[in-house]
Order: sequence, then structure tokens, then C-alpha cells
Amino acid sequence: MVTIVDYRISKNAEGEQFVSLILEGDLTMVQSQETGSWYATSKRCSITSTFDEVKANKLIGMQIPGSIARIECEPYEYILPESGEVVELSHTYRYEPSPVSVEEQAVLA
Repeated sequence: MVTIVDYRISKNAEGEQFVSLILEGDLTMVQSQETGSWYATSKRCSITSTFDEVKANKLIGMQIPGSIARIECEPYEYILPESGEVVELSHTYRYEPSPVSVEEQAVLA
């Protein structure tokens, strides 16, 4: 399950506004490669929607079936919000709906 935790207003290439929903996955425990210490985290991603801000706000807290998958991509620079440090990443996260039938499982494979 993933939870809708927020939304954001973005603009497309034509300058038109649209609402993206911010999704968060389940709690995951991760071990630091530098210190060996464990910490709790969760994966986040966004998906576009056809909703307005009022509807998007009402959806916050709603859980939907699926998960957030780590997807490899071309390397890009990312600024860590906590420290301002610039790091290079080669992955992103994407929402993956849970298939509900054998046919859907075959399509997603």
C-alpha cells in the first residue's frame, strides 16, 4: 500500500497548471554504508492527476494498492535539502499499481 501524503501544483510545457499527488511507501529500514547505523525511511514519488487542489487536498491520507519501485535512470545531480550538498544519483522512484488479475500481471511483466 502507498499513502497520498501531499500534492503539488506544476506546469506543463505549454504553461498549463496541473496537480501531482505525492505518494509515500511503507516504512523501510536501511543501513548506512558510511556509519553502519540503521535508520527508518520510506520511498516517495509523484504522479500526475486530473484533480483540482480541493480534491487533491481531500485525498491526503488515502491509501491505495501498490508500491513505489526504485528505477535506474541516467545520472543526474540532486541537492540534498538538509545540507545543500550536491550528489549524483542514477535512480528515481515510480508508483507501481498492484495487479488484481492474472491478465494485469501479464501486462505488467
